[in-house]
Amino acid sequence: MMVAVTPTTAPRPATRVVVVGGGPGGYEAALVARRRGADVTVVEAQGVGGSAVLTDVMPSKTLIATAEWLTISDRAPELGIRVAGLPGSGQDARHVIDLAAVNRRVKALAAAQSADIRTRLETDGVRVVAGHGRLDGPDRVVVTAAGEDGRPGEETVLEADAVLLATGARPRTLPEAEPDGERILTWTQLYDLDRLPERLVVVGSGVTGAEFAGAFSALGADVVLVSSRDRVLPGEDADAAELLERVFLQRGMTVMSRSRATGAVRTADGVRVTLEDGRTVDGSHVLMAVGAVPRTEGLGLETAGVATTPSGHIEVDRVSRTTAKGVYAAGDCTGIYPLASVAATQGRVAMSHALGDAVQPLSLRAVAANVFTNPEIATVGRSESRLKELGIRYEVQMLPLARNPRAKMLGVRDGFFKIYAREGSGTVLGAVVVGPRASEAVYPLTLAVTHRLQVEQLADASTVYPSMSGTAAEVARLLWHGISD
Repeated sequence: MMVAVTPTTAPRPATRVVVVGGGPGGYEAALVARRRGADVTVVEAQGVGGSAVLTDVMPSKTLIATAEWLTISDRAPELGIRVAGLPGSGQDARHVIDLAAVNRRVKALAAAQSADIRTRLETDGVRVVAGHGRLDGPDRVVVTAAGEDGRPGEETVLEADAVLLATGARPRTLPEAEPDGERILTWTQLYDLDRLPERLVVVGSGVTGAEFAGAFSALGADVVLVSSRDRVLPGEDADAAELLERVFLQRGMTVMSRSRATGAVRTADGVRVTLEDGRTVDGSHVLMAVGAVPRTEGLGLETAGVATTPSGHIEVDRVSRTTAKGVYAAGDCTGIYPLASVAATQGRVAMSHALGDAVQPLSLRAVAANVFTNPEIATVGRSESRLKELGIRYEVQMLPLARNPRAKMLGVRDGFFKIYAREGSGTVLGAVVVGPRASEAVYPLTLAVTHRLQVEQLADASTVYPSMSGTAAEVARLLWHGISD
């Protein structure tokens, strides 16, 4: 009698994944890899959530949300609301800003979000290691723990079948304006202030500069925005940027166009910013918002064969692969698009590809972005300048929010909806929304761009009356009538 014997074999070991950096690109990648059965370790030096949660997106948008209440209150008298002064203060209640309390809340919310992400990772079985990670070849990560007094501590070697680098970026500084954390500041240092700056000079009129300039102006600071270009937000839709600059000026902000700053120094009671043409601007504080540089130094990239661009960003393809086998990268360290949502997508795509799944390569065609000023500026799809560069024939329609019934009820005058559609077919190519909560209102237009809907389909969809989004449908109807005539 023969007995069948089942051979005993050891189970196939799980794929070992090491993620260096715990921001959106890193933690999203870790969750994807863990769900696919990988053995996952996240190495993070700053704290889970990275800069996006601890020093950038989460705190800045919390501060901006606080300031937004004050810009809303500006419309109170028009709506028949009178704000009583504080007893015995002789001041209007809306002008009393306790910045120390505001910043305590900002930091607390950031810390809570970081803790929530860490809990989610650990609940899913992801190991989180505190320390600085660097490559020692494409399949080894050396983790250096933080020792006492900031000195390097013990080193641990992690073997990896796949590595994801998601180390983010840090504020760019000028040699002649080194931040001191007291008067000369980067955006990561604003949350240590306990008093509102009397006169804040903001150097840089890109997204970061415009957001903080608008927020501190709303909080009650005298703000001077120094722009090296001919307008605020030079990379955004021209109509939106012009509207925002007009709003800034109406609210009392000073905007200095075509004024490149070359340095900043402390004075007896504040700071002095020097411009390229020799002029100077005095203030109590200066915020240097002159861009960001990737955190790619000290990562052992050359050792592992990972190529970088002249700007120091890690080179990646559309599935986030670097030039080293088994090494991927995601987020601001790649320079693809400085958005947390894009970083998260890159991380998810990278891990799916690394673990053998079929993936859709990264496409930026339908990425939605938002400038958190007041009014907000939301965009999706191709811009008008890009459509012209590509030679795409298109139709465009724009309607102001001032004629929208819901906007009238709320006292909103500044803003518009703009939609671009392909000439002939009416396919939605892009859109711009300017107004309160534009980041929320742009979502249906994001769906339209993503799924290549036609303006006729947008025009036919039901909208609530009255609603801000009703203007989107109205713009779509105007476009469709123009295309179909």
